[in-house]
Amino acid sequence: MNNLNFRTLDLNLLRVFDEVMTERNLTRAANNLSMTQPAVSNALRRLREALGDELVRRSGYGVEPTAAALALWPTVRDALHMLRESLAPGTFDPTSARNAFVLAMADATAAKLIPGLMDLFESEAPGANLRVLPLTTRDPRELLETGTADLAIGHFPGVLAELGALHLQEHNPHFHHQRLYDGEYVVVMRRGHPLAGKPLSLDTYCSARHLLVSFSGRPFGFVDEALAAVSRQRRVVLTVNQFFTAGRVVATTDLLTVLPRHFVGATGMEHELALCDLPLQVPAVHVDSLWHRQATQNTAHRWLREKVARAATIGFRPGKA
Repeated sequence: MNNLNFRTLDLNLLRVFDEVMTERNLTRAANNLSMTQPAVSNALRRLREALGDELVRRSGYGVEPTAAALALWPTVRDALHMLRESLAPGTFDPTSARNAFVLAMADATAAKLIPGLMDLFESEAPGANLRVLPLTTRDPRELLETGTADLAIGHFPGVLAELGALHLQEHNPHFHHQRLYDGEYVVVMRRGHPLAGKPLSLDTYCSARHLLVSFSGRPFGFVDEALAAVSRQRRVVLTVNQFFTAGRVVATTDLLTVLPRHFVGATGMEHELALCDLPLQVPAVHVDSLWHRQATQNTAHRWLREKVARAATIGFRPGKA
């Protein structure tokens, strides 16, 4: 980028840049800013000249940012957010709120959290609504970075390890997290399975046929990593991306799978399934909420995080009418 004279830069151009980066579409950005599309194009032209970079290129029905724009955007967005919060701090009144919150989580996590969370919404914020997106990755930072989700909930060991390392270098990391609960995974099979009701040895477990739940579709999970650490492996013959699907399949086949213990009761198939302990040690499965730092001081987001943490202590309650 060019050497920029910051004193002569029109800071309104950064608002336009932020909106274009968010929407990736000039028409929608113009509507959000109450500007005409030519005015938005002109603002981008002025910012391009000031920064010496193309910033965005037309692509299909929208625009595609350059590498320089992607590098600049987080700093601009965070600065604008902090300025808005400082000049016009919002207050959140749950009783009159009409917020639409978006969470990203797996179906097993939703089965544990959503019933209690909806009770809290109904009693404290009846006008607010909630949307749950399927979690398809162990690294949901892009969902949070782009604002696709307000909060991601799941098992993110790689992300948290990276954030821990970054925290030693950065005073204020880009993402924050909170421990919600510890999950316990168990081997699950149909009630009439030849291995049901018997102690499960490592040899027997490895020689069986397995179903793996993988959000990304990669046929290698944390159990396989634990097996590889002791120079063993299992045969995964089917990979699905939902825990409920896994429960339904193993209830009618001779495949084994691994599910969160709490989720078995939430499937409605508990009477069809047999459970036993894993025949090897696996790392603890921690379930955390993860959010972008710019939401930390937002009062509505803080309320949401508190209710999610409260719902984690309530858990799944079978049989509620």
